[in-house]
Amino acid sequence: MPNKFLRQAATALLVLVVATPALADEGVSAEMFTVNNLWMMIATALVFIMHLGFATLESGLTRAKNTTNILFKNTFIVSIGLITYAFAGFNLMYPGDFNGYFGFAGFFVTTDAAGVTSAYNEGYTYWTDFLFQAMFAATCATIVSGAVAERVKLASFMIFATIFVGFTYPWLGSWKWGGGWLDAMGFYDFAGSTLVHSVGGWGALAGALLLGPRMGKYTKDGRMTPIPGSNMPMATIGVFLLWLGWFGFNGGSVLSADPALVSLTLVTTSLAAAAGALGAMFTSWAIAKKPDLSMTLNGILAGLVGITAGADQMAMWSSLAIGAIAGVIVVFAVMFFDRIHIDDPVGAVSVHLVCGIWGTLAVGIFGEMAGIGQLWIQFVGVLAYGAVAFGSALAIFGLLKMTIGLRVTPEEEFEGLDLAEHGMHAYPDFAGVSAGSMGSK
Repeated sequence: MPNKFLRQAATALLVLVVATPALADEGVSAEMFTVNNLWMMIATALVFIMHLGFATLESGLTRAKNTTNILFKNTFIVSIGLITYAFAGFNLMYPGDFNGYFGFAGFFVTTDAAGVTSAYNEGYTYWTDFLFQAMFAATCATIVSGAVAERVKLASFMIFATIFVGFTYPWLGSWKWGGGWLDAMGFYDFAGSTLVHSVGGWGALAGALLLGPRMGKYTKDGRMTPIPGSNMPMATIGVFLLWLGWFGFNGGSVLSADPALVSLTLVTTSLAAAAGALGAMFTSWAIAKKPDLSMTLNGILAGLVGITAGADQMAMWSSLAIGAIAGVIVVFAVMFFDRIHIDDPVGAVSVHLVCGIWGTLAVGIFGEMAGIGQLWIQFVGVLAYGAVAFGSALAIFGLLKMTIGLRVTPEEEFEGLDLAEHGMHAYPDFAGVSAGSMGSK
């Protein structure tokens, strides 16, 4: 009996070895399909965690009186992002055969009964493909939230986020990831330094410009008055949650569980983040003569944004260089925007727009296809996305400003948006509770 079992096992193993090349020719083997799908679902969960990271980072870097408002906006973004991406966004971003500039495959794409087939990737299920991409879409609008924090009307922001994440982001995404004109040109953006971060950064810049600075941020003689965040532990937790989530953001963008490529991507991602932290840390320390935690945290994010465009093709030293340069850049970018009186409470424009541009161009400097030709293609992509993303955001925000208004009243801004917009505080004051009401032993 044992001998018979061994013969059967050996025969099955031989059949599997012989059949594997044939399965590879036809597509992914059943075993590899399962492994790929599992990894992509894990990556999706990690990207989802990034929304908690954005929420805690933004609330930590702003004042306590606006915390509920910020948490509410972040909750709304991920919710509306999923629904609009299901309704139209996915088919705008991946329209199939189209002219390279605009296409739409219809509402609510259908699949086979098992949800297995996907027109864009045979390595995992359609449903996993959709959910992973939907998490990216919601991330784009979250970037805008931090730059307009503490003075934007809630209803106006909700309308902007719905349009921007539902239509602008997926339309622009189709130019590269949907097989559009920039993809045909050879533009390269592995996981979204431009497609996600710079697009969101351009939206953030448009909103900050039209809103104007917070009250008291700049004096009449042009000096900048620091407005410190309310909770640095919360901001630090947020950044580390984002770093963790980036393992899914970049690692999942391999679109398979390829062990070599996923491992390389996670290494380059982490090295760039660490180098970004040190770059921002020592640059801000040299300028301010004191080590600045908020700058160091933004340096981590700057390194992560910078490596995202080419994380799958960088050597270790290249990822260190890209991250370190991003960390230095973000410090000077924050100072520059303050100097021209563009108020960005969390540094979203500096991190996501400026370092997103740097990361995209870095592909042409450090990547496998590095050279003047690739650098020019990357530059063309940056200009194209900048013109349309910024123009679209400016139009949406501008229309809202002319109709329902964009900014809360000075009185509402002074008392805080938690009370003005929500009628509640994130940190209620229990100091007035009498000792007698606490009970006694």
